[in-house]
Amino acid sequence: MTRVRASRRELLLVAAGGMVGALARYGLAEAAPIEAGRFPVTTLAINITGAFLLGVLLEWLTRHRDLEHWMRFMVGVGVLAAFTTFSTFMVEVVQLARDGHLATALVYAGTSLVAGIAAVVTGLYVSGWRAPPVPEEGES
Repeated sequence: MTRVRASRRELLLVAAGGMVGALARYGLAEAAPIEAGRFPVTTLAINITGAFLLGVLLEWLTRHRDLEHWMRFMVGVGVLAAFTTFSTFMVEVVQLARDGHLATALVYAGTSLVAGIAAVVTGLYVSGWRAPPVPEEGES
C-alpha cells in the first residue's frame, strides 16, 4: 500500500477546521449540558447535524469532481470530524447502561445509528445525489 503524505497546506486546513469544530462542540455542550442518566440530546443533535453536513459536502465534492478541494480538508476532516464525536457517543451509551439506564442507552444507540444514516442520505440527496437506475431485464 502506498502511503500518501499530507501537504503542509492540508495539515493547516485540517488544524484550522478542527479548532472551529471542537470549539463549536464545546460551546454547545456548555450551553446544553447532559445530565447523568438523561438522554444525551446535545451529542445526538451534534452527531446528526454533522452526518447531514458531511453528506452534503461529500456529494458536492463528488459532483464537482474535486475530492482534493480545500473544503474536504478544512470542513470534512477538520470542522466536522472535530464537531462530531463517536467516542463521546460510546462513553454516554456505556455510562447510561452502567448506571442502570439500559433502555435509555439502547434507545440512544439505536436512534443515533438510524438518524445518523438518515441524515447522511438526506444530505447526499439534497445535494443532488440520486440512486443509479435499476437496469431493465436483459441490460447489464
